[in-house]
Amino acid sequence: MRTAGLLLCYIAGVFVVGALLAPWLFHLAQWASGEFQVLHGLASQPFHRYVNRSLLVAALAGLWPLLRALNLADRPALGLVSPLAARRPLALGLALGFSSLLLAAMLTALVGVRSFNFSLTAPVLLKLLVSATLSAVAVALLEELVFRSVVFGALRRVWSLWPALLASSTLYSAVHFLARVEHTGPVGWNSGLALLPRMMGGLAVTETLIPAALTLVLGGIALGLAYQRTGNLWFAIGLHAGWVFWLKVFKTMTTPGTAAASAFWGTEKLLDGWLAFLIMAAVIAVVARLPQTPLPEKSS
Repeated sequence: MRTAGLLLCYIAGVFVVGALLAPWLFHLAQWASGEFQVLHGLASQPFHRYVNRSLLVAALAGLWPLLRALNLADRPALGLVSPLAARRPLALGLALGFSSLLLAAMLTALVGVRSFNFSLTAPVLLKLLVSATLSAVAVALLEELVFRSVVFGALRRVWSLWPALLASSTLYSAVHFLARVEHTGPVGWNSGLALLPRMMGGLAVTETLIPAALTLVLGGIALGLAYQRTGNLWFAIGLHAGWVFWLKVFKTMTTPGTAAASAFWGTEKLLDGWLAFLIMAAVIAVVARLPQTPLPEKSS
């Protein structure tokens, strides 16, 4: 129970510290914009974005103490072998992630729910591809480090495989459904705390949770299983990056088609239909056939 308790304390701490930090960062940005004109754009951002960024800052700041407490504070224990040595699993994971959601995109276009937009100019397309690639790399690295290396990595040491996979994947799915809420009125010291219950309210909106949340649970299982099977994080990072790339590109590169969106095909979000759920299940079947390599333990 110590491991689960540490993880719960970390999660609660991220939300509380992040919410308390957000007003300070907001007011700091307002003051700095008066001193430095280049910061006017930053100061004009709505407060809820400061809350989101503050949660990320709190998560990163608390990561090292958590790793120390969980005895995961070295690269081998985190599955972070040299990316050059792991270039083959990285490439295979990227190919599987890219092709799996490309298949979803192509099928959605084939039935007429979405149509590929071939009128994008070269500069717009290039900017989109660069932005999607950078997002894919950043999101895959950060989320795999937190959810697979740390959360799943800690739980698998004290629980059997499938409970650890299900718990870490459910948490991974849940954080993607925090509601995007806006703050009105002046920003006080407790404004971030006031937004937290409204953000948590996104977890109770069933029409957006089914099947998208279940699809992300399956995605988390596939990523955790990839880590478990390959013995390092790089296949999972490649798989995750391939998914994020298409999630960033699909909405902009496609337009509504002649057929209406449905519960099976989903919408421009790509993951909110049962088609994506079935594809994620197929990905799990593929990952489960990867050769088993022992996961690294903490070095002495």
